Amino acid sequence: MILKEVEKPEAFETSEVSNVLDTYYSSQQIEIAKFISSYYFSSLGEAIALFVPCRVQLPSQQVLEAPESTMAIAPYESPTLSTDQQKAYEELLTKERALLFGVTGSGKTEVFISLMAKTIEEKKRCIFLMPEISLTPQMENRLKKYFGDRVVMWHSKLTKKQKEERLNAIYEGRVDIVAGARSALFTPLEDVGLIIVDEEHDDSYKAMMKPRYHARDMAVYIGSKIGAKVVMASATPSLGSYHKYDAVRLKKPFIETKKNYYFVEGTTLNNQMIKKIKANFEEEQQSLLFVPTRGNFKYLYCQKCGKTHLCPYCSVGMALHRNVRHLKCHYCNFTEVIRDVCTSCGHTPLTSERMGTAEAKEMVEQSIPEMVVEQFDRDSITTASKLKKALKRFENKESHLLLGTQMLSKGHDYANITLSVILGMDYILGLGDYRARERAMSLLLQVAGRSGRAKSAEVIVQSQNADFFSMYLNDYEAFLKDEMFFVEDMYPPFVSLARILISHVKEEKAGKITLDTVIKLKAFEGIEIVGHGKAPIERIANKYRFNILLRAVKRSDMLKALHQVNNPLIEIDMDPVEFS
Repeated sequence: MILKEVEKPEAFETSEVSNVLDTYYSSQQIEIAKFISSYYFSSLGEAIALFVPCRVQLPSQQVLEAPESTMAIAPYESPTLSTDQQKAYEELLTKERALLFGVTGSGKTEVFISLMAKTIEEKKRCIFLMPEISLTPQMENRLKKYFGDRVVMWHSKLTKKQKEERLNAIYEGRVDIVAGARSALFTPLEDVGLIIVDEEHDDSYKAMMKPRYHARDMAVYIGSKIGAKVVMASATPSLGSYHKYDAVRLKKPFIETKKNYYFVEGTTLNNQMIKKIKANFEEEQQSLLFVPTRGNFKYLYCQKCGKTHLCPYCSVGMALHRNVRHLKCHYCNFTEVIRDVCTSCGHTPLTSERMGTAEAKEMVEQSIPEMVVEQFDRDSITTASKLKKALKRFENKESHLLLGTQMLSKGHDYANITLSVILGMDYILGLGDYRARERAMSLLLQVAGRSGRAKSAEVIVQSQNADFFSMYLNDYEAFLKDEMFFVEDMYPPFVSLARILISHVKEEKAGKITLDTVIKLKAFEGIEIVGHGKAPIERIANKYRFNILLRAVKRSDMLKALHQVNNPLIEIDMDPVEFS
């Protein structure tokens, strides 16, 4: 990457340029990368690596002009909008930054498509972001129905050849819409006039590796830099977006159906729930079963001494994967055979309690042998092809129960689901996270929203906190307003948070770096050290982990202090969403 040309230095030898590539980073890309590098505390190289470079138009290359007709109007008619949708669409046209806050099934996608068609009429292009690729097959079909091959999907599961083909289409001006996961934001699409961030509340938009950027926030920043409209959307918007941006409401589902909620106690799948699933199956309806943990993502523990069987390199339990008969650490990937003897006291056998998707699938299949269960989690859906096939089978009613984890909550739309069974809500509600209530309430409504899209439905929720959840089942906005009082003056969006992570193979060294950093931070005004010490997960990949949590009313005070203490021995996470 060449940033600028300078005089030849005399202090050291330089090599001649051996080859000039036909790609380059535009000045705009470099400017945005510099912001990412500064705000999210990464190197400029790490930040610029997010972008797909532009391509030089060499004299020998023929410029392919997009046909005027397809740039002027969408290839198909825009969707017919209801009165409420039309009102939301017209209101969004008047705003440069807005939140489309619409209940599940209210037809937000049709509003998006109308906004895209309008943008393309104005000879501008669109970026459409989704939190992860589990949403792309269904959305791809919807977009291509209206815009044909002027749409390309972009995500990490594409092969090298697929990426090259799609990039060529972008370079040659044959693309009006790039849709996909967060990396779609960094494709070299020119003349972007609209960026849509669907399911904006989803934590998948936050990168967990350097640079630790948030795609929703970067969409807003990039929109301001290039003069593009930015529309965020969700049925359960994040508290931050609800507070910061004008909300355009869609309060009613496109098809109004009756949805009855039932709360039951317990911690695992039981016979009563399986009877409900069986009855729904016998009525030729489809069901959904949400389990908060993937695979057999549960831990072995000793009933005698109470200790969990831990990974030898990380201070976390080894996850039990019964179907492939091994234990695996989901942090460093260390794998071993299933243990039956406690390594602490020698007691046998070891037991496990929490249910994962593999065990739930086994229970359902044993009780209802004729039912075809579609397991929908990261252990089963490992490629884009498997994802498309699984969703196609369910859409064609070749499978009858969609069973999985958080992937189920991501905006899928199937008309025949009339029963949702949701396990483990108290586990989510009890997480050590200031957003635990928000995450639990949002997840419940998102999973429940996959059912009852076209027919009446039942939702069975396993929770001992029925009083809390029941208050907001039909009014998420009331929850957001109440939650404002809970977080005011303490948590985002009213203050800024940052997390400093220190890890080292020597525990004493990691502890010393932590204390030294804390001493330096105390010299700065305007920032509060909320706490410091060992991280909740004390060791990963044989490195001891410590963290420091900071709070500041002024973001500028936070950034100033962090830039002063930043060094290669620490990692800084601005606006963290994960604290383990």
